[in-house]
Amino acid sequence: MRILICEDSALLREGLVRLLEDAGHTVVAALADADGLAGAKSLAEAVAETDPELCILDVRLPPTHTDEGIRAALALRSAHQGLPVLVLSQYVEERYASELITGQAGALGYLLKDRVADIRDFLDAVERIGAGATVLDPEVVAQLLTRRARDERLARLTDRERSVLALIAEGKSNQAIAQALFVSEASVEKHITSLFQKLGLEQDEHGNRRVLAALVHLEHGDHTDPTFRNGALR
Repeated sequence: MRILICEDSALLREGLVRLLEDAGHTVVAALADADGLAGAKSLAEAVAETDPELCILDVRLPPTHTDEGIRAALALRSAHQGLPVLVLSQYVEERYASELITGQAGALGYLLKDRVADIRDFLDAVERIGAGATVLDPEVVAQLLTRRARDERLARLTDRERSVLALIAEGKSNQAIAQALFVSEASVEKHITSLFQKLGLEQDEHGNRRVLAALVHLEHGDHTDPTFRNGALR
C-alpha cells in the first residue's frame, strides 16, 4: 500500500516509516507538518504528487499544535473523497473523532498513539482502513458509549449487545467479535440484528458506519436529525 505520513515528531515519524516499510508498504512521503513550514511540500501538494492509498496524520501539528492535523484530515476527506485517512492522537479527543465521523464518506481510522506500540494490531488496523473499513480506538468508542449511556435507546441494549456494539464500532468483523466474546458467529449476527432494531438503524453492508453515526448522534443528544437515518455516512 502507498502511504503518506504527516507527523511532527521525528522519532515517531521515522519509526512509522520503518514499521510500515518492513511490513511491505511503501511510504511515498513523510512530512513534519501540513503546510510546508519546514520548506518541504505541503500536505496537499504531496498528496497530489504521490497519489497515496492511505494518509496517516497526527491530530496536533505545527505551528500551534492544536487542530492543524484534524483540519488537514477533514480537508483531505473533502478534496479526495474515498481516500482512507488514519488519524493518530495522544489522547482521546471526542470532538475531533465526532468531526471526522460526521464528515465525508470514506475509510477512516482514529487511534491513540499508544496503539502503535502493539505492532500487530496497528498493522492490522492499517490494512483494514486501507481496505475501506472504519476503525476507532477502543477508548474513543468507550467514551462515546458512556457519555450518553442514559439515552433511552442505548438503555434498551443488553450488556452483551453493548459489547457487540463497541466491537463493531472498533471495526471488528463478525468473526473477530465472536472470537473476542467466545460465542458463535450466528450468535453475533443475532445480537447485531437485535441492537440495530433497538437503535432504529437499518442493517446493511455499511453497518459499522451506521453504528458510528448512531453513537455520534446520541452523543450530540439530537434525536430528530434525519441525516443519520438516511445512511448519509455510508
